[in-house]
Formats: sequence, C-alpha cells, structure tokens
Amino acid sequence: MFKYGKIVGLVIFVFLFAMCNQKSKNEAENETILKGSIDVTVDETIKPIVEDMVAVFEGTYYDAKISLKPKSEAELINDLLNQKAKVVVTTRDLTQEEKARFEKSKINPRVTPFASDAIAFVTNKSNNDTLIALKNVIDFLQGKSDSGIKGLVFDNPNSSTVRYMKELAKVKDIPSKNVFSFKTNDEVIKFVSENDGMIGIVGVNWLYQPSPNMVDIVKNINVMSVKGLNGDGYYSPTQNDLGEKKYPLARDLFIINCQGYTGLGMGFASFISGDIGQRIVLKSGLLPVRTPGRKLKIRSQIINDKE
Repeated sequence: MFKYGKIVGLVIFVFLFAMCNQKSKNEAENETILKGSIDVTVDETIKPIVEDMVAVFEGTYYDAKISLKPKSEAELINDLLNQKAKVVVTTRDLTQEEKARFEKSKINPRVTPFASDAIAFVTNKSNNDTLIALKNVIDFLQGKSDSGIKGLVFDNPNSSTVRYMKELAKVKDIPSKNVFSFKTNDEVIKFVSENDGMIGIVGVNWLYQPSPNMVDIVKNINVMSVKGLNGDGYYSPTQNDLGEKKYPLARDLFIINCQGYTGLGMGFASFISGDIGQRIVLKSGLLPVRTPGRKLKIRSQIINDKE
C-alpha cells in the first residue's frame, strides 16, 4: 500500500511539473519582446517615471500590454525571490545573497540600470529654513536628542527610502518617538504640507511628476538642500547636482528581468535603457544613465525662403 501511494504521488508530481512547463512554454510562444502581456512590479517610490515609460511603450507597440503593480521594496523583493514576480523595477541591485538564491534555482536575472533618482527631504512652505545637514538626520535616526529635528515623516515602513536611511544611519530600526509613517509618498507630502516643523522623506520623482490631485499640495512644500557628511556645500536633488555627484542622497534605478526567456520583459528593459526611454528620464527631471544624443544640422549659409 505504501509503495502504491509513492507511485501515485510520483505520477501527480510529474503531471503538475508537465503542466507548469506547458504553461511556461505557452507564455513564451504567445509573447515576444514587443507583443504580449506581463505584470511589472514597481517600487512605489518611483511609480511616476515607470508609468510614463509604460504609456509611451504601449503607445508605440500596440500589441504590448504592461500592468503595473506598485509595492514596497520589501514586498517587491520577496515576490521576486519567490518567483511571484518576474519583472520588477527597483531602486537597488540584487545583493550577493539574493543572486545566490537565483543561482540555486538555475535562474539568471537580467539587471539593467536606467536612471539615477534621489531621496528628497521636504518641509512645509512656511518654514524659511530650507537647509539641512545629513548628519542631523542621522543623529535623529540614532536616537540622539540634540539633532535639532522636530520630527520625520516616512512612507511605508517597508519602503526603499526607509531601508536606505536605516543603512545610512547604521541602525536596525528607526526611532518610534517623533517619527510618522504612512503608506504612500503622496500621504507624506500631504502631511508635511499641513504640519509645520515636520520633515518628509520621499522619492524625488513624486515631486517632479505629481498626480493632478497633488499639484496644489506640492506647491505648499519646500524641497530642502542637503549638506553631505563630507564637505560644506548644500545641494539639491536636481539633474545638475545628480550629474555632478554632489547630492548626497542619490540612488540608481534598475529593471530586473527573471522571465527566463526572450519576452516582453526584455523588450521593455531595452526600451527603458534605449534612446526613447532615456529621453523620458531626462524630461522627468531624473538623471538618465546615458544622455540621449542630439543631431545638429549645420548649414554653410542662411537660406531666405522668400527668395
């Protein structure tokens, strides 16, 4: 009886494995780099720029359909590692431990950098002081009472901004006192616009490309200039300061493709890192990985059309 049960179990396993392989095969056959449909999980802090990319991509290739799923960084990476997500857009590369997990599963992730983004500190418009030293923020996160900061406002506790600031401050957890947390960057911006003395920490993409219902709210905040840990200058999260590597809270953006075949994920990654995608990044206020070229037509003389 036990032997019979083992045989039945083996048959079921083989059947399910075959079904999964058939499903993957069908997906690969029905999908190309410019045709088909996929889900792309995106870090919530950089959703606006990816929405722009998808709109232009789908407007160019009518047979392509991309569904965006915004999530916190922790949720996004967890879905990727558990193969619940095949294509993700994130604010960091995979760690060595994460790459090792994929190697064990015989998966080779394709990681494509496409832009530089920044974490921005924002404050209420009524606050005349728009300068802040990064050391003071780190002191606050380390629980030091003399940091001079009234309170910090984060988005989702599992977000990439929280992870970034914890790593910078070398702390395991952020303090519970005078720290506020919401779910989205929009909520952080709105809270800061209504509360004097609070400093919000958001992805700068949400400030450059606010949704229609946030345009007036964004006008009620100031983007602060930050002094890094080394040097005396204060710099803003602008394309110029990002390009000159002066702004101390810059971060790179990546699209990670784990489809395992030549599909729409590869086509979207090529589009984002290509000429059109890089122009979209440039127009958004972020810094592209490569500056799109410009063709200049030089004439030896000026031609008068009236002649």
